[in-house]
Amino acid sequence: MLRLDRVEQSLDLAVARSVGAELLIPGDDDWPSGLDDLGRHAPFVLWVRGSSRDLNSARPAVALVGARACSAYGQQVATDASWHLARRGVTVISGGAYGIDGAVHRAAIRADGRTVAFLAGGVDRLYPAGHHALLESIIDNGCLASEVPCGTTPTKWRFLQRNRLIAAASQATAVVEAGSRSGSLNTAGHAAHLGRPLGAVPGPVSTAHSIGCHRLLREYDATCVTSGDEMMQLIEPLQAAQSPSSGPPAPQTDVVPGRDRQEDERPRARRLIDALSARTPRQPLDLARQSGLPLADVVAELGSLQLRGVAKSTEKGWLHMPRKHR
Repeated sequence: MLRLDRVEQSLDLAVARSVGAELLIPGDDDWPSGLDDLGRHAPFVLWVRGSSRDLNSARPAVALVGARACSAYGQQVATDASWHLARRGVTVISGGAYGIDGAVHRAAIRADGRTVAFLAGGVDRLYPAGHHALLESIIDNGCLASEVPCGTTPTKWRFLQRNRLIAAASQATAVVEAGSRSGSLNTAGHAAHLGRPLGAVPGPVSTAHSIGCHRLLREYDATCVTSGDEMMQLIEPLQAAQSPSSGPPAPQTDVVPGRDRQEDERPRARRLIDALSARTPRQPLDLARQSGLPLADVVAELGSLQLRGVAKSTEKGWLHMPRKHR
């Protein structure tokens, strides 16, 4: 309750109405039942712009994800696969980002198919700005969805947080191209923990763009897929069975295959760092509202960040210390 600003919540609802956003809750006809497999990590609600019917679990859905800094090879594979899946009536799900995500959404739209983008911020904020026209097109040919209310700013930790929704709302996940630290590996980790079929597209061993995919093939028993038809085969057994998925307990939002977490990458620390400003001092209560963390956790984590030189306490509040000043 300390973190809840009732004035801001009222403004968020007004913004949602102004952009035509719809609110879905568990049990609604169009609620994607795959999200329930996340257990205690499942979202409480989804804010949707566009056709919420495209989230309905009765329609086959495949997540196609990959690196933002993709190669021409990865972009071509993503485009061809998405086009073929969309033509076969599959809803193509991705994250609306630059690179592979953008190629996936554009191809599905060109194929007169349906596509869904899960956003890290509010559905009123078409981010990234360079994809404004594309995201508008997705609203007309599918939907934008987010678990956070309108007015919420995308932050680094929220991108990782939304990845679990991409994996859970899909019947299978395919990673088209990924470097060693690509965020798409986080999505793959969630798919693996949920027991969803996982595919990876192989690439040249001489390029860093395919390191992540090769790791999935080697260490996570991912299926080698090279086309939309092969990605379709990931979900065909599930469609034939038509049985509810019971999936294992959901993973935390920092699951990344083959990558050890560093101290600064702990979810709580990352959320607090994103809420801090290098120019504007902020009080702990304001940081709790910005990060969504309990006030006690904020106070405890600020002390740890100060010891590491990441944050600094001033008379007016707390500041983030960029690396060059540490």
